This record gives sequence, structure tokens and C-alpha cells, in this order.
Amino acid sequence: MKTVVVGMSGGVDSSVTAMLLKQQGYHVIGMFMKNWEEKDADGICKSALEFEDVVRVCEQLEIPYYSVNFVQEYWDNVFHHFLEEFKLGHTPNPDILCNREIKFKVLLEKALEIGGDFLATGHYCQHFDEAGIHQLRKGADPGKDQSYFLYTIGQKALSRVMFPVGGMLKSNLRKIAFTQKLATSEKKDSTGICFIGKRNFKEFLSKYLAYTPGEFQTLDGKILGEHEGVAYYTPGQRKGMGIGGPGDPWFVVGKDVEKNIVFVEQGMRHPGLYCDELTAFESSWVSGTSLKTPYHCKAKVRYRQQDQQCIVTQDENGLLRVRFAIPQRAVTSRQSVVFYDDDICLGGAMIAAPGPSYYHQGRSLPDAVSL
Repeated sequence: MKTVVVGMSGGVDSSVTAMLLKQQGYHVIGMFMKNWEEKDADGICKSALEFEDVVRVCEQLEIPYYSVNFVQEYWDNVFHHFLEEFKLGHTPNPDILCNREIKFKVLLEKALEIGGDFLATGHYCQHFDEAGIHQLRKGADPGKDQSYFLYTIGQKALSRVMFPVGGMLKSNLRKIAFTQKLATSEKKDSTGICFIGKRNFKEFLSKYLAYTPGEFQTLDGKILGEHEGVAYYTPGQRKGMGIGGPGDPWFVVGKDVEKNIVFVEQGMRHPGLYCDELTAFESSWVSGTSLKTPYHCKAKVRYRQQDQQCIVTQDENGLLRVRFAIPQRAVTSRQSVVFYDDDICLGGAMIAAPGPSYYHQGRSLPDAVSL
């Protein structure tokens, strides 16, 4: 009998994952990982509450469970990097780094260490073995697909990973959890960055980083007000700037970190928000082999975006240049561009910088561009 260690978060997805694997005849072990240590105003640690839900589900399923502490690993390999990127004025994605450095590295190592043959998680993506090549594919539920966050997973790790709910619709998963009366069946999905939760982002970040107020300016240099620090703003942002007045809403269209300026313009279709190319670095390919460029495929520059037609080229230093068939809105440095061939996730890379905006090229936005 094969042993599968299930990474359990206290949510319904991982709960159903553990239940399905037990029904399929595997020896199942639940494993909860503690990555963040902080108490709320009432002195209650959120991770302790999540672990209580894990315990309830595991006892329902009559499977053993463990709790492992990766707080130091998370701080060193995820959060420290997160802070350093914000200091530089970028907008990093800690979920991608957490998957690479924690879930499919130290958690997988721990699962194998205690005798597991596989690690299973509740991610909405799928794993297929095609002639000895392990493929990462999109989840069957288009509204829940999480392959974007897992593009850094390689062949060695993927060969030991299972995604039991990846072929399901979330609505069906909820029905199964309710029918089986799992303790987490009616628990709401968690959203946002795990170590921030529902708290005010600026308030949280100010505990770790000091920022100097600066100017909001239009692209032609008109001063509109004062911002609280360049790190608090990201391209495409509409709310939280305190800029009002007549006409269309204002959006962040860029930043000058050295001069401490946040650039803003009015309107969803302002050409300063759009570009049709980007450069990217730190590429990671699921197959372990780089694409032979130029390569025609589809890509997305943010989670939940529709796949976009593009051409990928690579220079001698490994820097990728991605040119899109249509303009892309609010391309953001240190987010990821992830590449697809139909439902197969090929891999991805970290966005170094967007290309020149339509504004800086003196171009108008095509009428056909979808917002």
C-alpha cells in the first residue's frame, strides 16, 4: 500500500483531497505546516485555529496527522525576498515563491522523510505522465485553476506529487464535502496573501519597511498630490490614492523609484497602462528543458487573466522577450509571466520590466482591446 502525505491547510480543498485518497485505498497521513507566527488583537494565533480544523477532519477520516514548523524557512526564503523586492519598488508574488521554496521543497522533503511515497495537495491543477515526462496541466475548473502559481515545479518534485481535486469543479467538491459531513464543508475559501489576511496592507507593511512620502504626477509632470511611499502602489491600481475630481477614475500607470514619484492617469483605456511586450528572467520550465525560441504559445501576466497569444525569444544571457499579439494592461515587474500550450503549463519567468507603453511610443490603443 502506497503512503500519501496530504498537505492540509484547514480548508475544504485539502480536506476532500485526504478523503478521496483514503477512499482510493492509500495510506493517508495529514500534515499541517505552520509558516507564519503572529497573534491577533485577542492573542489568538490564526495558524492554531487552522490546525484545529485539520485535527477535526483527520479524526473524522481516522488518519494520523502531524504539524510541522517552517516559520524560519518561510521567513528566510519567502518573506525576506518579499520585503527586499518591495524596497526596490516592485510588486512580488509570494505565493509562487512559497510553492517553490516551501510546499514543493521542504514540505515534500518532510513527507518523504516520514515514509511517504507521494505528497498530495488541494491545488486545482493536474499532473499527467506522458512517455516519462511529467506534465503540469490546468485544473478542470477554469475559475479555480492554480497552475499559474505552480510553474516553478520541476520534474523531480512533480514525479512525487498528486493533485486529486484538480479534475473537479469546485461546486462539486463542495457538494462532496457537504454530503460526507466534513468539518470544513462550509468553511469559506481563504483569499489574499497568507501572512496579511484581511488586514490593511499599508499598515502591515509599515511594520517592516519605512517609506518616504512623494508626489503623484501625471506623465506630463503635473503634480496631483502626495503619496505615502512608492511600494504601496502598483500599475493598474485604482483605489487608495485619494485622487478625485471630474472625469474618469485615476489609475497608477508607472513609478520612478529613484525620484520617489508615482505616475497616474485617468481612464481604463489610457495608453500609459498598456504595452505589447515585456522582458523576463529566472525562467523555469516544467519539462526541465528550455523552449526553442522563437516559440509561439499563449501566456498570462497575472492570475485569472485569459491566455494571450505571444511570441517568446531568448538572448544569450537567458533573458526572455515576450511580444503579445494585442496590448496588455498593467504589466507589473516581479509578477510572473506563465506560458501555456493549450492546457499544458510549460513554465514561466519573473517579469523584469514591461516594454514601452503605448503612451511613450506615441500610439493610440486599438479599439478592439478588451479591458
